[in-house]
Amino acid sequence: MKKILCVLVLFGAIGFASPAEAGILDDILNRLPEGKSGVSQTGPDQKTTVSGLKEALAIGTEKAVKALSKKDGYFGDEMVKILLPEKIRKAADMVAKLGFQKQVDRFTLSMNRAAEAAAPKATDLFVDAIKAMSFDDARKILQGGDTAATDFFKAKTSDKLYGEFRPVVAANMNKVGVTKAYKDMMAPYEALPLVPRESIDLDHYVTNKALDGLFLMIAGEEKKIRNDPAARVTDILKTVFGK
Repeated sequence: MKKILCVLVLFGAIGFASPAEAGILDDILNRLPEGKSGVSQTGPDQKTTVSGLKEALAIGTEKAVKALSKKDGYFGDEMVKILLPEKIRKAADMVAKLGFQKQVDRFTLSMNRAAEAAAPKATDLFVDAIKAMSFDDARKILQGGDTAATDFFKAKTSDKLYGEFRPVVAANMNKVGVTKAYKDMMAPYEALPLVPRESIDLDHYVTNKALDGLFLMIAGEEKKIRNDPAARVTDILKTVFGK
């Protein structure tokens, strides 16, 4: 049980931290209630192990969502940045060559701004999934592959996240001008003779890409922690959770 707690607290505590958030583990440990979080000299029992890891995961996922929710959370991170739909990339390239690169850039930015606005919706759904996590779930995550925790969140939240994200994305795409930016970008292309007209469900595209980015970020950090936990916080965990 100690191993389960250590691995998953690592994931929740520092999995989403940037270098600027080096104190995230201390913040999480300070919020784990004494005597109820698995912090003991004799080691946590099943109930306190699950309770402790749930608290850590809740705080960790909240911080991850906040990272994506801030300005340039998506747009400024090449790993999760939402790029032009493949279906219209040729058209966009042609438009850019005609001198309309600004319109292409504005459209790309507007999609990412819509995703950043929708990201906060993930917090409550992650919290619900964590609350429902059983000790068996925790064991499977530990015994699973490099992205077992990420896969757990995907299985428990993907459909609900899509349902929550899409209306927010749609509303914010209108607010930040995604549709207008798209039309402005495509207008020069569609004015050309004999070019095919492309249609795309932008709400669906941006929603899916926003979710892909969210889970990609979580998976990447989970892999790092699983592969090299000792180099980061093992000494702290030994002190806090006992050995």
